Amino acid sequence: MSFKLLDAVVLERDLPEAGLRSGDLGAVVEVYEPDGLEVEFVAASGRTQALVTLRESDVRHVDDRDLIAVRPLQRAV
Repeated sequence: MSFKLLDAVVLERDLPEAGLRSGDLGAVVEVYEPDGLEVEFVAASGRTQALVTLRESDVRHVDDRDLIAVRPLQRAV
């Protein structure tokens, strides 16, 4: 699977420590060889929710059958 800068990607697993769930939409902001990605996830307001380093297997490309949705963020206690 090949990703490039600014690709929209879908998270394939929950990352509760970052407040992220499988299905969240992010953008690739850096590519690390051989299979690392820096992905930014933003709130609907445009504020960065998380900037995480992932493996290519943690995300997938956006598909024409994907629908964007909004959900409230869980605040850490």
